[in-house]
Amino acid sequence: MSRKTIALGLGWVALAPLAAQAQDSFLLDEIVASATLVPLEVNRTGATVETLNADEIAAGGRSVGQTLSLLPGVSISANGGLGGSATLRLRGLGGSYIGVRIDGIDMADPSSTQTSFNFGTLATGLPDRIEVLKGAQSALYGSNAIAGVVDITTWRPDAQGFSGQASVEAGSHGSGSATVSLGQRGERGEVALTFSRITTDGESARNTDTEDDGFDQTQLSVFAAYDVTETLRLGVSALYSDGTSEFDRSTVDPSGEIDQTRRALRTFAQFTTGPVDHELALSYSETERFDEGGFTERFLGERTKLEYLGETDLTADLGLAFGADWTEEKATLDGTTYDADSAAAFGELQYAATADLDLALSLRYDSYSDFENQLSGRAAMAWRIEDDLILRAVLGTGYRAPSLYERFGPYGSATLEPETSRSAEIGLEKRYGPDSFAKATLFYSEIDDLIDYDFALSAYAQAPGTTTTKGVELSGRHALTDRVAVFGAYTYTDATGPDGRLLRVPRHDLSLGLEAGLSDRLKADLTLQAVADRRDTNTFPNPPSGIADYTLVNAGMSYEMTDTTEAYLRVENLFDESYEPVRGYNGAGRSVFVGLRARF
Repeated sequence: MSRKTIALGLGWVALAPLAAQAQDSFLLDEIVASATLVPLEVNRTGATVETLNADEIAAGGRSVGQTLSLLPGVSISANGGLGGSATLRLRGLGGSYIGVRIDGIDMADPSSTQTSFNFGTLATGLPDRIEVLKGAQSALYGSNAIAGVVDITTWRPDAQGFSGQASVEAGSHGSGSATVSLGQRGERGEVALTFSRITTDGESARNTDTEDDGFDQTQLSVFAAYDVTETLRLGVSALYSDGTSEFDRSTVDPSGEIDQTRRALRTFAQFTTGPVDHELALSYSETERFDEGGFTERFLGERTKLEYLGETDLTADLGLAFGADWTEEKATLDGTTYDADSAAAFGELQYAATADLDLALSLRYDSYSDFENQLSGRAAMAWRIEDDLILRAVLGTGYRAPSLYERFGPYGSATLEPETSRSAEIGLEKRYGPDSFAKATLFYSEIDDLIDYDFALSAYAQAPGTTTTKGVELSGRHALTDRVAVFGAYTYTDATGPDGRLLRVPRHDLSLGLEAGLSDRLKADLTLQAVADRRDTNTFPNPPSGIADYTLVNAGMSYEMTDTTEAYLRVENLFDESYEPVRGYNGAGRSVFVGLRARF
């Protein structure tokens, strides 16, 4: 779908001169897996989906979260460099509102204060493709999807026989990484394995000392599937990561260190009976953390999930997907275990009303063991007004169940009820050939019964009032010549809660880029990201206040040594700007990396 898309000004300046170049339909028929219950062409879904392929992920640098933050509507705040705690935000809403799946496995940590995924420890090497689905998605994914979903797929072989790819990189701060992917694809099955290792001495997380905070991590993924018969396919996917992150525990204590291990396994069976396609899957994931000297030292979050999904065509124009799931979550904190379970039934109708208009209606009913049941819905429209122009619109409701820590932890309250949300968006996409486009999306969401820490009660409680996020996303790409293109994205976000503006949400977020083919084998790119108008916490009892804006420039070059081997150079923070992604924490200074990538 996108490259890393265009900017305020660039996309709309491009509209007039490019209109004359529109030919046949340039709306992409790329398949996306996250926007509906079953995979669908992106031009038929009303939801807003951004995608990154393997090359875009690799070009973005070591941190996947930082790469995602170049997309419209996506921002990140990190307590230090790679390996630290980092919160991804979609349209102003943080990690507890974002579902994260890797190879179909829910990887959010149930032992976190709020059930969420730490993007600070997600390094390049594991993801091969990423879909970012924005807007309320509880009708598809249940809790923790009010803001959207990040769906990650690991590498798969795309050719018959044996194939693979490998990369090595070294650079600033004693950094080094290596990744190798190996796969075999046959007429009836495939198997893929990816192994990656990254290590860095890092820089100081806090700006109160100069002691480096390092990070090292090993990641492994395995996927295999086999067609037992023409109507039965069996498969398995497994994930493993183990890493150690150093951090500054306080302004006077730089000795913090966290060991984190993620493990996950999913087995599935896909089969057909008559007109119905079925998938039955069982998955288990756990996140284990050890923080010696912390207030809580040992964390273990576990999730077991049993899922069923069916799909059938009711008529030539009307498709139905339906299913059910059961989930059990556990959180063990220093030996004390809390747990909860839920069951859900869901369905989705996809209706091709005309050759140019697709409508979708999704409903989900969740039954929880300890609080009120939830009904979520979503209605979506994709209208291809012209061969190269598409209008999208979505209305949805969602919810976030209180985490196990919020309910049963030392400051928990067992009487908490889920947060509830409503959202709407409308967007327009215009294509100007196979490599140029402009997009605009207006979005709005509101959340009631927000769960927050109440200092007067010394416990978590439902906050009065409504939290709202609203704004506009502009993005696009313009091919100046067959060798040179500009791209970028701009997002304006107005996010307010019961206590005023939401913290660490930039009101203005702009990225711009230029990529050029200097010769048949030599390529170069330059990107700029400007983040402005944020608020952050201060030392108690001072209230939150504004934090300085920043602008980062990255540059890169790559040279194709052969048809299958590429050498590259990447410079992050080219002008060595000093900035704070979070108040009191350092952003990385100028960093230089060189590497080699090969396919075989």
